[in-house]
Amino acid sequence: MDETEQLRTRVRELIRSMPGAQREFAAGIGLDETKLSKALTGTRRFSPHELVRVAEYCGVTVNWLLNGSDDAKTVTAVPAPATRLAGEPGQSEPRRRILETAWQLIAERGYHRVRIADIAKACGTSTATIHYHFPSKTEVLNEALRRNVKLAFDRQVAELHAVDGAHDRLLKLVELQLPADGVLHAEWSVWLQVWNEVSLNPALRSLYTDSYDRWHRTILMTIRTGQEQDAFHVADPEAATEQLTALIDGLGIQVLTHKPGCTVATMRKHLHDFIESSIVKGA
Repeated sequence: MDETEQLRTRVRELIRSMPGAQREFAAGIGLDETKLSKALTGTRRFSPHELVRVAEYCGVTVNWLLNGSDDAKTVTAVPAPATRLAGEPGQSEPRRRILETAWQLIAERGYHRVRIADIAKACGTSTATIHYHFPSKTEVLNEALRRNVKLAFDRQVAELHAVDGAHDRLLKLVELQLPADGVLHAEWSVWLQVWNEVSLNPALRSLYTDSYDRWHRTILMTIRTGQEQDAFHVADPEAATEQLTALIDGLGIQVLTHKPGCTVATMRKHLHDFIESSIVKGA
């Protein structure tokens, strides 16, 4: 059985394990039922976005969908166990819906402007139900951070698993990290809330460090692969990783805070220039 057939088999297994018919599954991942049927029969491929949505809806990872294991070696660093969503695998539908809602509210309003009552109202449920799944508001933020990690990991595996060249892979990693409108902007907003809380609350630092470490390791392994492919000529991959990740963070904050002249386009250009001058050429 080839890899694409294995993927289709795993998705079929998930559909059988979920409540409702295939029609409800298609609606749950935001995909037309006809397109889902064609993907399952092999007449079309699942897009990276669809793989990410299947993984989130079903409480699995894209790595499991593509490679059969959450911990399979892939093109991006695997999250540490402590940074994985507490409800996975097979998280309940109420918990998944609550987390998605809370995550979106935090991204839109800010952590301190979101109350448990707000999450309950948006979900159409009671505060007692929210507390059943998330005993404290801090746990809501912790799980929002873990969701950020999972979204980034799933997106990177889905987009990069077929990209062999390290140079193209690094540029794609940058593209996947830009705070464009939509999910990426919301992820950045949640990171901003986390950075603020971590600076004030030492108890959150371990989870944050483990979460950020996955991104650092992803960049580092990509740069080292580029060295092996003779695409990058940087002398110190660790230093280059520190510099590139710091540059991404700093520019991302400037874009999110609307510093005059700072846009997603200018951020992209600065990062491409740095990669070319400091990593490709190794100046």
